Amino acid sequence: MTNVDLSAQSAASGGSPSLGGYLATPSGPGPFPAVLMIHEAFGLNELVRGHADRLARAGYLTLAVDLFSDGGPRRCLVSTMRSMLRGNGRAFTDLATARTWLATSPLSTGKTGVIGFCMGGGFALLVARDGCDAASVNYGRLPGNLEEALRGACPIVANFGGRDLTLKGAAGKLETALDNLGIENSVKEFPTAGHAFLNETDVGPAVFRPLMRVMGIGPDPESSPEAWQRIENHFARYLKGVDAGRS
Repeated sequence: MTNVDLSAQSAASGGSPSLGGYLATPSGPGPFPAVLMIHEAFGLNELVRGHADRLARAGYLTLAVDLFSDGGPRRCLVSTMRSMLRGNGRAFTDLATARTWLATSPLSTGKTGVIGFCMGGGFALLVARDGCDAASVNYGRLPGNLEEALRGACPIVANFGGRDLTLKGAAGKLETALDNLGIENSVKEFPTAGHAFLNETDVGPAVFRPLMRVMGIGPDPESSPEAWQRIENHFARYLKGVDAGRS
């Protein structure tokens, strides 16, 4: 497990002058199928690194890119969110840079997936048609022009929480759009889960955590094992060519 510096590649592509990430490498000689991981609004923290380590243990070369490399969350959050809402901008250049670096790594088979959580889930949905072989969208915001944004996307597995007050009805809307476009998908809403339910612990400033729980934001140990299994099954099918069961 190591930190990587993609600043030179990013700057050459017109992206952020500073771009880094956390690379989790499976054991063994490789090469491995690869996964680009996109973090939540709180940035590339230990929870995200833990998610990357989990996928590495499942056999995926996983790069958790830090979209806040060029100044930290306080300076970068607003501009990054604006980029997601517009569907273009520096954040997408950074993601393309990271995806290219990952896919062309000597440790990669060239098969590449993308996974995102919260803000990262919104990004994962938007880049699912940009050179990815599989995508995992976890409680990500849906774009306004949903079907147009999804046209040509790779197969998608998506997990949402039924108690997530920030994304009411999102699972059904996403599934309908994907079905209308003929895109392979598996979308599930977990009734007992809220937003950020795949996290093992609460995130964000401690003073806000009681309010976040009231809003339905936080871990759900009952739902997360199945959601993670759905993700691993999906990536196994489309990145490894292994039918690990229905996701």
